[in-house]
Amino acid sequence: MIRAILAGLGIAMVAGPLGCFVVWRRMAYFGDTLSHAGLMGIALGLVTGIDPIVGVIITCIVIGGLLFALQFQRRVPTDTLLGVLSHSALAVGLIVVSTMQNVRLDLTAYLFGDILAITDVDLAWIYGGGFAVLGALAFLWNRLIALTVSEDISRAEGFASTGVRLGFTVLVAIAVAIAMKIVGILLVTALLIIPPAAARRMAHGPEAMCLATIAVGATATIAGISASFTWDVPSGAAIVAAAAAIFALSIAAGTILRIRT
Repeated sequence: MIRAILAGLGIAMVAGPLGCFVVWRRMAYFGDTLSHAGLMGIALGLVTGIDPIVGVIITCIVIGGLLFALQFQRRVPTDTLLGVLSHSALAVGLIVVSTMQNVRLDLTAYLFGDILAITDVDLAWIYGGGFAVLGALAFLWNRLIALTVSEDISRAEGFASTGVRLGFTVLVAIAVAIAMKIVGILLVTALLIIPPAAARRMAHGPEAMCLATIAVGATATIAGISASFTWDVPSGAAIVAAAAAIFALSIAAGTILRIRT
């Protein structure tokens, strides 16, 4: 339980600030595509004999770079392209894993997460990778804010928008890879989107929203793990459900305040 809580708090700390930019830049489906590509990364790790997390990171970065490059083409709409790559990557990963007869693999744990099975090595990946991602995000912070507000402002400030976008893509890919063990392939995008969506009504300003998002993610993590322990429900799904409940409460609170004013 202690390792599970530490892992969840570590993911909340990383996913919060990144999720804010995902929401601001309307990149929800982009994160979904990267998370689906994670299963192909697990298959890569099993085939090559490397750590599955390393395989997921490599695959997510490659898919992220491919998506970034393909955004500049005009033949296929971006949302269609994301849908094709998302489900294709998931299908290929499932096929490869199913053909490996000599490997015993619990797909449920990868698809929906298994935070209660977190090991010390997993914690090292989460916090080591998490601090690296946060450090890089702090370096790109002003550039990302300018790019999010206006690409023209970003150019006027002398920031190379292509490099900033690519850097952010890599950071999201790494975050998705280290969060998969917590909530799984199918739910990891929810952890990037729901806490920022809930915190959006609680804070004014980018930095305040990031802190509020981390607080929402941490609260959802503790509530979800507690629910999993008490009622024996899937931990990853419980965390996401707790975040969704906080989001619903934030909407209700905002509606009540508007009615009163």
